[in-house]
Amino acid sequence: MIAAGLGPVQDSAMKVLGIESSCDETGVAVYDTALTGAAGLRAHAVYSQIALHAEYGGVVPELASRDHVRKLLPLIRQTLAEAGLSTADLDGVAYTAGPGLVGALLVGAGTARALAWALEVPAVGVHHMEGHLLAPLMEDDPPAPPFVALLVSGGHTQLVAVEAIGRYRLLGETLDDAAGEAFDKTAKLMGLPYPGGPQLAALAEQGAPGAFRFARPMTDRPGLDFSFSGLKTQVLLAWQQSDQLPQTKADIARGFEDAVAETLAIKCPRGLDAAGCDTLVVAGGVGANRRLRARLQEMCAQRGGRACFPRPALCTDNGAMIAFAGALRLQAGQQEDAQVKVAPRWDMAQLPAVD
Repeated sequence: MIAAGLGPVQDSAMKVLGIESSCDETGVAVYDTALTGAAGLRAHAVYSQIALHAEYGGVVPELASRDHVRKLLPLIRQTLAEAGLSTADLDGVAYTAGPGLVGALLVGAGTARALAWALEVPAVGVHHMEGHLLAPLMEDDPPAPPFVALLVSGGHTQLVAVEAIGRYRLLGETLDDAAGEAFDKTAKLMGLPYPGGPQLAALAEQGAPGAFRFARPMTDRPGLDFSFSGLKTQVLLAWQQSDQLPQTKADIARGFEDAVAETLAIKCPRGLDAAGCDTLVVAGGVGANRRLRARLQEMCAQRGGRACFPRPALCTDNGAMIAFAGALRLQAGQQEDAQVKVAPRWDMAQLPAVD
C-alpha cells in the first residue's frame, strides 16, 4: 500500500506532469487544472513497446524496464515542448506507483521523485486503475459521482461503485482471465500475431453476426463476477473443428467479440442497479472496442441513463490519466515523502478519499 501524506491544499491552478510506466508503454502528459474539459490536457505522448516484445509473444519485464529508462527522459522533453512549457513551469509531478511490473514502476517513480525534488514541487503516486477510472472525467462533458465504473483491460475486469473520487466499492470482478487477456489469448489460439486483442477485433469486423454463437459466461445466475476462460476454450474447440478458412476465422472472431460485449452488457445493468445509479463509466484498453461501446451506449439509453468513455487514445495506458488523477490528489493536499515507493499489488479500496 502506498500511503500519501498530507500537504497544504492547493487552491491555485496547477500544471502537473504525469508519468505512466507500469507495463510496456511509456506515457507522459501535462495536465493544467486552470483549464476545463479536454483543453486541460496540454500535451501527451505515448511510446509503445509492442515491436520490442512481439518477438517473444508477450511482455518481457526486464526489457520493458530497460526501454522505459531509454525513452522516458526524451518523452518528457518532447511533451513539455509540445505544451510550450519548461520544467520550471511545473507545479507537481504524478507517477504510477502500482499495480504493475515492479521494475517498470521503479523507473517512473524514481524519475518522478528526482524531478520533483530538483524542482522543489510535490509528487504523488497514483493507482494505475484509478487513472483509468478517472480518464473519462477529462472530456468536455464529464460525469459526476455517483456512478459505476467498468474497468476492462488486459489485466483487469471489474465493476466498481464510485461514490466520490477515492471512495470505491468493488461490486464484481473476473474470477480468471480479464476480458482483454481473453482477447489476446483467443487471438493467439487462432494464430493471430501479437498483440492479439486488436488483431482479433479488426478481424471480427469482417465476420458475419450469428455465424458462431458462444456462451455468455455467468449471466445465467445472479451476481456481478465474470469468467472468460471457458469462453476461450469454446472458441478453441470451434476453431479446431472448423475448416479454418479466412471467412470462418473472421466469423469465429465476431462470435467471440459479440459474446464478450453481450456478457458485459448483461452484467453492467446489474451493477447499476446494485449501486442505485444510471451513469456508467467505461475505461481501460478494451473500452476502445467499437462494438462494446455501441452495445453499452444502447443499454444505458434503454434505461434512461448514460455511458461515458474516454477518447480512444486515452483508453490504453497513458500519462494523461496519471497527470489528471495526480492533479486531483495534489490539489487536495496529498503528496508523497522523499522515498521512492511502488506497489506491484495494490487494492484500490485502500486509497484515501479526495475531499
